[in-house]
Amino acid sequence: MRKKLEAEKGKRKKFRAVFDRIGKKKNFKGYSEDTILLKNIVDIETNAVVADHVWFTYMKAFDQLSFTKGVAIEFEARVKEYTKGYVNRQLKINNHKTDFKLSHPTKIKIVADVKALNQEGHSV
Repeated sequence: MRKKLEAEKGKRKKFRAVFDRIGKKKNFKGYSEDTILLKNIVDIETNAVVADHVWFTYMKAFDQLSFTKGVAIEFEARVKEYTKGYVNRQLKINNHKTDFKLSHPTKIKIVADVKALNQEGHSV
């Protein structure tokens, strides 16, 4: 569970992350959608790591930027609660858990290459 995000539930904040890769998922209608994986999510205000990774559905806002693996980006997003886990009513299995995610990313911009940031002493 992402404990540091729990304290910020419902707030819109600014984050920094490292682009890792593009992926795919099936949406609720069964169609394939592109996704984007960001790693090492840092709250810019506190400079604390709030999540090791986050997946976003690939949106138009991401099209405007040229991502390569290891590029640091900044964005604003809302902290939201969601449920995850497995449920099987027939077998009376309910492994639902509450966790926190980032949603509705906006103001996305490339900051720098992670290697350049590490040489300057910044944490990403």
